Amino acid sequence: MSRAGLAVAAVLLAVARPASAGDNDLILSRLADLVLDGRGEAIDAVGSNQDFRSLASELGVVMAPRLSEPADTLGLAGFQFTADLALTRVHTDRSYWRALAGSSDPAGNAHGGDFMRTFGLFARKGIWLPAPSFELGLGAVHLFDSRMWAAQAYAKLAVIEGYHDAPLPSFALRTGFSRTMGNSELELTVLSLDASASKSFGVGGIASVAPYGGWNTLFIVPRSDVIDKTPHVDQRAEPGDLDLNFIFADQDTILRHRLFAGVKLQHYVLSLSLEAALALSGGSRDDRAGVDVDCSEVDAPTAECDSRDRAGAQLGLTATLGLDF
Repeated sequence: MSRAGLAVAAVLLAVARPASAGDNDLILSRLADLVLDGRGEAIDAVGSNQDFRSLASELGVVMAPRLSEPADTLGLAGFQFTADLALTRVHTDRSYWRALAGSSDPAGNAHGGDFMRTFGLFARKGIWLPAPSFELGLGAVHLFDSRMWAAQAYAKLAVIEGYHDAPLPSFALRTGFSRTMGNSELELTVLSLDASASKSFGVGGIASVAPYGGWNTLFIVPRSDVIDKTPHVDQRAEPGDLDLNFIFADQDTILRHRLFAGVKLQHYVLSLSLEAALALSGGSRDDRAGVDVDCSEVDAPTAECDSRDRAGAQLGLTATLGLDF
């Protein structure tokens, strides 16, 4: 690696502080209700699958595979190191965000809408296999004020690229993968498919500008581990407390769509990308077999019902600093 690459790596390691518990860690037990017997004693805990689905939908957008690159690949001999900072809106005024460790309102109505901050590090390499104009990337994203990280990977194929002197834009197809770690109660996997177009322009012979945009589809798959509704109770001393452990139902895949647009500025090996993305509101449904009742239409926590994704539209803003070799 060059001296410049080593210097950037040292700076990024210094910036990426060790993760510690914070306000953005999740306490999923808050999304469950206790079932009481006739004497008012808790006998069961039932999680709100609809809240779980909506929470996973919005968090999935926050931790989804990064975009932030034009359609052109790096070329056969090219490789790139980048660091990015992203802000993604979440609707903390909605009930499902009471799962946040930093939520001061158990009903989840403390705020009207906040932006979660994430920091990402990536390495990308252009190759010619399995086809020309192919690119692979690996990286990791950290959610600030939490223990959560996401390991990410992607592959991009430029269907059209390199016609910089002709009025023909570059066009690429890309797939990405993200797996969130750091929370013992939630497994969150996000698959991404997108199509993008871009056009590069020279500026004074010393720099280039490449505006780009596209459409992205996210497939979010959340899975719940066993959750203790009363973690303050010693289950060895109170064996009956084991009955209050619960698990959220496996959800059908959550579908979200994003529009994105940005611009990449490059001078020699140094690049800067600025991007805005809008994830449209959620609406997918977890279809329980033999049930045709929406969870918003029932009051009993034990009722079988279809969970609907109630996630709102989410704006994302990303700034990326890179070294392209």
